[in-house]
Amino acid sequence: MKRKIWYFILTFLTIIFSADAQESKVTLSGTIANKTNNETLIGVNIIIPEAKASITTNSYGFYSITLPKGNYTIIVSYMGFDTVEESITLTENTKKNFAMPETGKALDEVVITSNKTKANIRKPEMSVNKLSIATIKKMPAVMGEVDVLKSILQLPGVTNAQEGASGFNVRGGSVDGNLVMLDEAVVYNTSHLFGFFSVFNSDVLKDLKLYKGGIPANFGGRVSSVLDMYQKEGNNKEYHINGGIGLISSRLLIEGPIVKEKSSFVIAGRGSYAHLFLKLADEPNTAYFYDLNTKLNYRFNDKNNVFVSGYFGNDKMNFNNSFINTYGNTLFNVRWNHIFSDKIFSNASAIYSDYNYGLQIKTVGIDWESDVKNYNFKYDFKHYISNNLILNYGLNSVYYKFNPGTINPYGATSGINPDQIARKYAFENALYISAEQKLSEKLSINYGLRYSHFQRLGEEEVNTYANNQAVVFNSDFQIYEEAVPTGTIKYGKNKTIATFSNLEPRLSVAYSLNDNQSFKLGYNRMSQYIHLISNTASVSPLDIWSPSDRYLKPQILDQIALGYFQNFKEDNYSLEVETFYKKIKNKSDYIDGAELIANEAIERVLLNGEARSYGLELMLKKNTGKLTGWVSYTLSKAEQRTPGRNSNEPGINQGQWYRANYDKLHNLSVTAAYQFTKKWNFGGIFTFQSGKAATFPNGKYQYQGITIASYGLRNEDALAAYHHLDLSATYVPKPDKKKGWQGEWVFSIYNVYNRSNAASYSFGQNEDTGLSEAKRISIFGIIPGVTYNFKF
Repeated sequence: MKRKIWYFILTFLTIIFSADAQESKVTLSGTIANKTNNETLIGVNIIIPEAKASITTNSYGFYSITLPKGNYTIIVSYMGFDTVEESITLTENTKKNFAMPETGKALDEVVITSNKTKANIRKPEMSVNKLSIATIKKMPAVMGEVDVLKSILQLPGVTNAQEGASGFNVRGGSVDGNLVMLDEAVVYNTSHLFGFFSVFNSDVLKDLKLYKGGIPANFGGRVSSVLDMYQKEGNNKEYHINGGIGLISSRLLIEGPIVKEKSSFVIAGRGSYAHLFLKLADEPNTAYFYDLNTKLNYRFNDKNNVFVSGYFGNDKMNFNNSFINTYGNTLFNVRWNHIFSDKIFSNASAIYSDYNYGLQIKTVGIDWESDVKNYNFKYDFKHYISNNLILNYGLNSVYYKFNPGTINPYGATSGINPDQIARKYAFENALYISAEQKLSEKLSINYGLRYSHFQRLGEEEVNTYANNQAVVFNSDFQIYEEAVPTGTIKYGKNKTIATFSNLEPRLSVAYSLNDNQSFKLGYNRMSQYIHLISNTASVSPLDIWSPSDRYLKPQILDQIALGYFQNFKEDNYSLEVETFYKKIKNKSDYIDGAELIANEAIERVLLNGEARSYGLELMLKKNTGKLTGWVSYTLSKAEQRTPGRNSNEPGINQGQWYRANYDKLHNLSVTAAYQFTKKWNFGGIFTFQSGKAATFPNGKYQYQGITIASYGLRNEDALAAYHHLDLSATYVPKPDKKKGWQGEWVFSIYNVYNRSNAASYSFGQNEDTGLSEAKRISIFGIIPGVTYNFKF
């Protein structure tokens, strides 16, 4: 019955909105897949020259286009695949699937935005980048392991938090402002071994897309960016195995049909084994990780597909049993694709995400465990009203469970008493609708609206404070201090503690001067209701996720961007120029001396403020030929301000704007890939970034015989500039071999000239001279790597 109601509503919308729902018009629809393995392809271009019409496939390879009855030529093009051209006579609604053969020239081609070797001039989409997996695999990486997240650092507007961190910052935003999704499931921590590797195995990835601005209405919950990734579905024609053996870690992927051409699976595992060599050398310290990716799919018929996917990963670092840190992500997703008609595609998803982290410190005698879980339901529709109008609409509900800390004694002599910091619960709901509309040959727009509603729920006992202020200002010492609770309010299970609602408009406009030049404008407002409480610049397993409440307000972003895009020299080169301005309300910062770990009242160390960032991004790309690549440069500023709450309070840094932890004035990246011969290809990356903001001691004083450092204003200093050159070479012994065992050797050197990039500085007293000194702490020097990749 419910299905019939939905079908009636959607059919009614089609009749109301369709400008060409006439008997003289028919609809051509279907899916497009890889001919070799039947993997559906995302963003394939379908062009009908006679009708001057075109469309692209959605995230599941589906397309729909409405045309007058007649004879047409259908051109299907996608980077890395041979173009398919077919004549067709349309007299009625027709379903047509295409299978695209992979091209033998894939090594010469690099994709970095949209699905072409050039910027999509007419599409109302800006501040969006896409990296093909083939491109990523040509990039040098730490210890010979391809790192997806480090690859996107080569794009304009994207920087890393610091040396050795997999977390990334987009347009001056914080790390927790990035919505990172794998098969629609949220990933809370993206790093293995504190940033040596990312959690994403490139072998199993199918598609990667980064939204820096102009974010569509179907995404929400974060204020900085969206990184949307999908896993492969698996080959449903034949079995294949591929993998790689490296110096530090190895990986293996198996895929094949469950029911031939109807159902398939893919399973990929990866793990490190450096700790085994440490044990042989009697080294008491160990560190290792593992992860497992899985995906199953079943095609019931032409209108119904089911996908089941999962990710399981874990890290453990043990320093002589005195400091043990464990953390990991668990993701699970069940999705149902249903085609209501040749114009309406739907996807329903039930998703589970879990991020757990633990710490054992022998000297303190504490065993601390925390986690954040969410249960997510999404129902999305793509409605092809006409060739000039496509609607996207749907709903999203997320239930959160936060465990800030379960504390137990560690060790026989521990004086720690068992304790449980109050668990926290929240419920976030959203509805959205957006439209992509072509108004004329030159003007296209994408506009939408998202309504989000957030409830902080019990069961919990919440502190109350005088004047409703959890932080007080000590006027005698001119410092902020934790307020003493005046009482508590007890909320029962699922009782509402705080409620927030926001309307989030989205708009992107593209105006084409001609086929090779266009201007684009984008605006989006976004709300973020959960926060990463941290006093570091990057994600750390010691950080705490917390929901918004009466003291910790949701962040509200407003961003506007303007861009110019041009293709020239027959699309061999392309230029992208964008400028942006972002402003965030309710950006929290911690008071001096804040203790974050095992804090039962985190609101007592936080003050709400604001943030802003603005900048200019440039990207010049060479799209074709043996030498391909790009140069990207970003000039930007990211600042934060936390003014006093009244005229008697100075706020943080006297209430003035100060550098955000992730502010990088200059960010330059040069990326190149050169196909020397069929057997040899080379890659190189040069990266330069301004030093990260920091606060250094500006003096010292003696107190009861103890030397104590004094500090000036927050983030008024900076680390040294960050730069390094990475090189790689790939050797394919038998490049023409397409069946049976195929192998290649990948040689890489990270940080060729052995630059000691600062992760931080330590300050102390020289034992010989007695003078104060600063020591640079670096993580990586020069790192050679070799990996043998194979498939059969």
